[in-house]
Amino acid sequence: MEYHQDIEQLLQEGRNLKIKPQGYSMYPVLVPGRDEAFIEPLNGRKLKRGDVVLYRRDKNVENGGILVLHRIWKIKPEGIYLVGDNQKEIEGPLRPDQMKGIMAAMMRKGKYIPVTEPMYRVLTGIWLWMRPVRPVVSKTVAFVKKKIITGKR
Repeated sequence: MEYHQDIEQLLQEGRNLKIKPQGYSMYPVLVPGRDEAFIEPLNGRKLKRGDVVLYRRDKNVENGGILVLHRIWKIKPEGIYLVGDNQKEIEGPLRPDQMKGIMAAMMRKGKYIPVTEPMYRVLTGIWLWMRPVRPVVSKTVAFVKKKIITGKR
């Protein structure tokens, strides 16, 4: 059995999971190799804008039906629209049955941060609202870090 099938099966059994996201689609909220995401089964929970969900993409040549962790952009009658925190393009509509779990908290540098924490909600809400301009913001921050913090040219 493949690793992602184990994750899905554990969630179906009602288990909570701690995973280390890979890739940069949820950066800067989740940094690969450093942060961890605590995922809970949906258990009939009503999803809302801003929730981070673990979902399965439909299988095709491009993505192979992988499990992905992204934030809900919008919920409409035709489906759920998602976007990574480091992405501008919205994916969807996705079916509710593709949603497998929901992020309840994250671990950053040893600190447990529940998604209900007010500062988390405010910062991620602002970041979601800034979706159209995020690439410019990310490039500017990277440039400033490189020039000022590390002193590189």
